[in-house]
Amino acid sequence: MLLHLPTTVSEAQECMARDAVPIGGATLVWAGWQRDGFPEHAMSLRELPEANGIEREALGAAVVLHRIDDRVPEALRRAATSVGTGAVRRTATVGGNLVGSALRCLLPAALVLDARAVTLEPDGVYETDLSDALTKHHLLLGIRWREPIASGYRKQPAEAGGPPPLVVATAVHADPVGERRLRVAVRDGYDVLSATVPCDAGSEQALHALESTGVGTLPAAARDVVREQVSGIVAGLAGS
Repeated sequence: MLLHLPTTVSEAQECMARDAVPIGGATLVWAGWQRDGFPEHAMSLRELPEANGIEREALGAAVVLHRIDDRVPEALRRAATSVGTGAVRRTATVGGNLVGSALRCLLPAALVLDARAVTLEPDGVYETDLSDALTKHHLLLGIRWREPIASGYRKQPAEAGGPPPLVVATAVHADPVGERRLRVAVRDGYDVLSATVPCDAGSEQALHALESTGVGTLPAAARDVVREQVSGIVAGLAGS
C-alpha cells in the first residue's frame, strides 16, 4: 500500500484521481485491511492545512480528537472527550468518526450546531449539507457552523461490548429576528434523530414542542434524559 500525504488541495485531488482511500486515523479500517487486503493507494489529510484547523466556528476533518478543546462549543468538545480511550482519541480523527464510524459520537453535536460539511471534490472545494455529505461519503475537509448561545452533550454510561449508549446533544441559536431556537439530537442505538423547536418561553414550551417530533417517539427512559438536558440548557439561559 502506498500512503499519500498531500500538503495542498491540488495534491489531494490528484490522490482522489488515483482512487486513494481516505484513512483518517486508521483506527476503524486497519483490522479490515489486515483481514481483506490493503488498498493500492491510501491518503491521509494530516498534512493538509485546510483539514487541520480548530476554530470557534470550524473544525478540520484531520484533527485528532484529543486536540479538540474549548476553542469549539461545549457540545463538540464533550463529544470528542467521550470517544473511546485516551489512546484512541490521540489517533482517531473528526472525519473518521463522522464518516467512517457506525457510532458517530460527534454527529449529534454537529447536528445541533447546524453544521455544514466542507468537502473536497475533483473540481474544487464545496460547502454542503452535512447529512447529505455523510450519506454520499464525500471526502470531508471539515465542518463549519454558527456559534450557538449555549450547547451541551451527554452520553449515558454503557458496558463495553454492549449496545451503543444513548447520546443527547443540545444547542440554542438565535434566529434572524432574535428568537431563540433549541436544537436537539439523540443517538438511540445506531439511529440519530434531531429536531428544532422554539424555546423563548422556557423549557416546558420546548419539551411540549418536541413531543410532536421524532424525539417524542423515543422510549420513556430516553425522553427522561432529553427532558433533563433541555431543562438544564434552557434554564441556563435565564437572564442572558
